[in-house]
Amino acid sequence: MDPSDILDFVHATARSVGAEITSPWFYLQFGLMLAAAGIALATNAAIRARVDMTSFATGWPLPLRHFARVLVESASTAVFAILVIAARVAMYHSTWPSRSYLLMVAAKLAVAWLVIRLVTSVMRNAFIVQLVSLTAWAVAALSIIGQLGPAIDALDSVSVVLGGLRLTPLLLIQFGALLIAALWLTNIASNFAESRISRSTDLTPSVQVLLIKMIRLGLIIVAIAIAMSAVGINLSALAVFSGAVGVGIGIGLQKIVANFISGIILLADKSVKPGDLVTIGDSTGRINEMKTRYVSVAAGDGREFLIPNEDLVTQKVTNWTYTDKNTLVKVIFGTNYDADPHLVCKLAIDIAAAAPRAIKGKPPSCLLTEFAEAGMKFSLTFWIADPDGMDGVKSEVMLALWEAFKRADIRVPYPVREIVIRGGALPVETAPGVSN
Repeated sequence: MDPSDILDFVHATARSVGAEITSPWFYLQFGLMLAAAGIALATNAAIRARVDMTSFATGWPLPLRHFARVLVESASTAVFAILVIAARVAMYHSTWPSRSYLLMVAAKLAVAWLVIRLVTSVMRNAFIVQLVSLTAWAVAALSIIGQLGPAIDALDSVSVVLGGLRLTPLLLIQFGALLIAALWLTNIASNFAESRISRSTDLTPSVQVLLIKMIRLGLIIVAIAIAMSAVGINLSALAVFSGAVGVGIGIGLQKIVANFISGIILLADKSVKPGDLVTIGDSTGRINEMKTRYVSVAAGDGREFLIPNEDLVTQKVTNWTYTDKNTLVKVIFGTNYDADPHLVCKLAIDIAAAAPRAIKGKPPSCLLTEFAEAGMKFSLTFWIADPDGMDGVKSEVMLALWEAFKRADIRVPYPVREIVIRGGALPVETAPGVSN
């Protein structure tokens, strides 16, 4: 743009603003806006006095609850916008349109602010909120100054053609806006479906996770397809990129695809499910969540292992609760040869049977397993209802065994080393200068 044109635009704008301020219609519009603001504030105070915000919209879905509460909190802005629009319409039909220009600007700003507040109230991503807010304010500003149409034409004038597909900045902006809206609606629908499926008692946890993932993935694909079709993008025009995408998946995304497919296999065959106690390599814990790429295993010490799905399919996995949560606890101990093995087995069985977590319907068993060099070795086994805290149960039983052995004068063998010297005493050397 030529500098002289810019100066002419600035001078024309300054003259227009000066003429607007010196006009009596400006003060009339300003007074109408003040009156509308007063009525809006009074209405907002009355609504807040009669509506309990802590219990308002209780029981509604979370997005709708946020939307309704923000709508009530923004009642003053809504009332102000309605009153200003009504004043603008009345002045527009009773006098020259230019004499109500300030009302039009105020109405557009109020509506823009209200729309931004309502739209961003159901968003949790800070970046998306800022992006939507900036976009809405830019559109409102361009509309107020009358440059929205020229800006749209300018964005549509620059284009790049790829495989028969004409890409313009306007097309990308429209596609981004529609995609954000579609994904937002998809998130609401998938969360609603997840809550319904999670409350179903007829489905196992693994089937619930599988259904939730399939519904979420399907809704995302539908949202993307709808957004592309709405802006006029022909899906067949993207066929030129399919080869490159296939090569990219084959080269750089092998592990991601393998983990995704492995996750589906795990959910389908129900070998592991949320809540199972598993041992994978050196990691032991309960499965907390099953994601698309990994499984979250929560250990008892506060750590959480993120194990790729592929490892659960290709490696050895110990599932302590696969078909039955009952767990066999084995305690290995020994005594010296002075002890009566029958009494030792009887004491061990009585102690295991008295353990608080021992299953009463499955009696304990104690076997003499070996006559070792240092003493006799025994194996005590008993069942508990849940593998959680198995080491603690084993420790309690071993402590009880120790106390029972002390009362019965049964000794636990320990290594003793004796040195026997044959052929007389060892010679003792005397250091030089030291007398015997």
